[in-house]
Amino acid sequence: MSKAAKGARANGGFGFDPVIALAHLRTCDAALAKLIDRVGPFAMELKSASSLFDVLAEAIVYQQLHARAAASIHARVRALIPGTRGIAAARALAGVPDEALRGAGLSRSKLLALRDLAAKTLDGHLPTIAKARRMDDEALIGHLTHVRGIGRWTAQMLLMFRLGRPGVLPVGDYGIRKGFGAAFRKREMPTPAEVEKRGERWRPYRSVASWYLWRAAEPA
Repeated sequence: MSKAAKGARANGGFGFDPVIALAHLRTCDAALAKLIDRVGPFAMELKSASSLFDVLAEAIVYQQLHARAAASIHARVRALIPGTRGIAAARALAGVPDEALRGAGLSRSKLLALRDLAAKTLDGHLPTIAKARRMDDEALIGHLTHVRGIGRWTAQMLLMFRLGRPGVLPVGDYGIRKGFGAAFRKREMPTPAEVEKRGERWRPYRSVASWYLWRAAEPA
């Protein structure tokens, strides 16, 4: 196991030390430090990522649906390609008729998105999970958002909650902006530009700051 891999395992899978991250955020932003004190320990959890295809396919299915309904549709889609993961799943999905996928509950737009995801996986446009871990954030976001149905927000969620990247600040996220307004006592909903400007001081641990902003947006 590499030194980096050992470090990530010791830090709960993150590519950084949360203790160091919190110390940095407390030092660089007194108002954020108060939020950290109010919320308590950093408790963000990572989900496993065996392949980008599997993660993105799930993300596409779940878009704009209640979690329970999405889980049911995702299970039916997976049942059409049983026992496969990664590139094998992409190859299997490519051979499933449209009628079967629509019968599983996919909308036309999600069916087309999954078709594009499978094609980009098979032609090598979508990197392997190992290569993705070596790419910088913006380069990886660029690759991911070339897939139909995958926007910047979805790519950022993957970076944060699957790859444990430290520097992600999804300024367009409603919860982030709402939490920012609450934490920094804004009378009106902050703009993405306002969040981005303040967030410059949080580098390189903006993912940790984001997690605390989401907590600030939650009902008391």
